[in-house]
Amino acid sequence: MEMTQDKPRKKAGRPLSFDRELALERAMLVFWRYGYEATSLNDLTGAMGITPPSLYTAFGDKERLFLEAVEYYLAKKPCFFESIVAEPLTAKESIRSYLEVIAISQTDPNQPPGCMVVTSATNCTAASSHVQEVLADYRGQMEAGIKDRLDRGVREGELAADTDTAALASFFVTVIHGMSTQARDNAGREKLLAIGAQAMRAWPDPL
Repeated sequence: MEMTQDKPRKKAGRPLSFDRELALERAMLVFWRYGYEATSLNDLTGAMGITPPSLYTAFGDKERLFLEAVEYYLAKKPCFFESIVAEPLTAKESIRSYLEVIAISQTDPNQPPGCMVVTSATNCTAASSHVQEVLADYRGQMEAGIKDRLDRGVREGELAADTDTAALASFFVTVIHGMSTQARDNAGREKLLAIGAQAMRAWPDPL
């Protein structure tokens, strides 16, 4: 299932005097590390190496820059389930592999810890409600993707016909959100891998 949101419009005009993708990547890292509301315009322009007028010309405003940064994050990071579903794995193997990928990605020392979609807009004022809604929608799509794979597991006989796939998908998403919080609290990779392995012990018997 493809992650979908309306993408911010890019303004037409003179060619930019900077590398737009590089600036976007740097903005993504700032938002990811500090969160949407805590990130200031000065933080962004300093990291991106551009002036405020250049930011507005290239990206519109802070909210549109953030939403585009999230799109960039989703295109570059293994945050969602599609890459795992595409592999020839059983339902159980798919979920186990996904949890392992999440544990490794969220503890990569070359990037901020945790998942940007989970942590970057958890505590916001009402003024940022649209940002929160967009991220909640992405998280809902992740859960729906897991449920779809579990439903397929039921159809293919890997899970019992009466398996509550909605509850099981919610359980694994809750584990993933918790892993992100642990990573933000400096939990190491081995700890997150162990959490994922323990979560797999909840996998229901096929019959």
